[in-house]
Amino acid sequence: MGYVVGIVVVVVGILASVALHEVGHMVPAKKFGVLVPDYAVGFGPALWKKKIGETTYALRAVLLGGYVKILGMYPPAREGARTLNRKGRPTLAEEARQASAEDLPEGQEARAFYNLSAPKKIVVMVSGPLMNLLICVVLSAITMIGIGAPRASTTLAAVSQTVASASGEVAGPAHEAGVRAGDVVESWNGTPIASWSEFHEAIAASPAGEPQQLGVKRGQEHLTFEVVPVEGQQGRVVGVTAGFEYVSASPADVVAADWQMFTSTASVVVRLPQAVWNVGRSLFTDDAREATSVVSVVGVGRMAGEVTGDPSSLGLRDTRQVVAVLLSLLASLNMALFVFNLIPLPPLDGGHIVGACYEWARGALARARGKADPGPADTARMVPLTWAVGGVLVAMSVILIAADIIKPVSLA
Repeated sequence: MGYVVGIVVVVVGILASVALHEVGHMVPAKKFGVLVPDYAVGFGPALWKKKIGETTYALRAVLLGGYVKILGMYPPAREGARTLNRKGRPTLAEEARQASAEDLPEGQEARAFYNLSAPKKIVVMVSGPLMNLLICVVLSAITMIGIGAPRASTTLAAVSQTVASASGEVAGPAHEAGVRAGDVVESWNGTPIASWSEFHEAIAASPAGEPQQLGVKRGQEHLTFEVVPVEGQQGRVVGVTAGFEYVSASPADVVAADWQMFTSTASVVVRLPQAVWNVGRSLFTDDAREATSVVSVVGVGRMAGEVTGDPSSLGLRDTRQVVAVLLSLLASLNMALFVFNLIPLPPLDGGHIVGACYEWARGALARARGKADPGPADTARMVPLTWAVGGVLVAMSVILIAADIIKPVSLA
């Protein structure tokens, strides 16, 4: 049951991320006056829908993503543009133009997306990925500031009655001296102790077999015990175990962590074809799959299942740590969506952004030459590339999903 909880969390998280990504596109599009007739979470038959203003909002049966329908993505063909192929049939670009025109209600052509200025087109298209970046930052802040990172504290979780010394099992020095679980370490031989690492270093620097003064706080009392360290199997020990506490990070730490996440994700995206090739090779050969290899959403779901199914095997001590890891997974996923969608190829958002940038640059050049604005860029000409890239993305997804089922990556 615990395993399923992690998968459900990831599924809901992905749906929410995709839904908000589409909201990122929809809000500025509507703000700029573009017709947006449909917004949906999921595909297929509608389980629920409601029309508010010009837009119908729906929850659909197949919860594998979502979409927002923005009308007029492609402008009509320019005079003299090639619209037929050698067989006399409409080209892929022309078919896309015709489909785009058919969706526009009569008399509403001025509200088509292609009539927006290039800067507004960029805003509409970049706002989707930026929404994922915002989600990533918020989840990182909740994880690092709200939940915090666990670290060893000076509050003793346990005081052992016996310890393993170099000569065998002996009485625990701290327990024998009267130290108890719950005591807070304050000093060692009169030197203040502020952290567990300082305490550990102080014990290591003390000679075995010689009495040392351990100062602790117990309730409202400040007590001092004479403790004699013994030589353990891995250095000097007194037989105490640290508790742990959560420490909140600073906003600067969150920014630094998100920047590191961005650079590492961008690095993965740059070498994505090679990374998927390596995964595919491991799938069809006896080669072991690398623990750091790229994964699909199925892989992320399996990892989340491990986190909730058997957290102790991953060194997670409590529910707070489990929640932190799940939020970190979702933050990483949203960073991946942000970076991936900015790849400058259609059908990704980055492809539309490149088209708008080209239109902007072309218009600026025309104005600089004293010529008329050439108008919207004919982005429908990129439709063949859209199909090709889409095919590659589907193939890559199939490889990763198959690998995540047959040769999954484990967090353990």
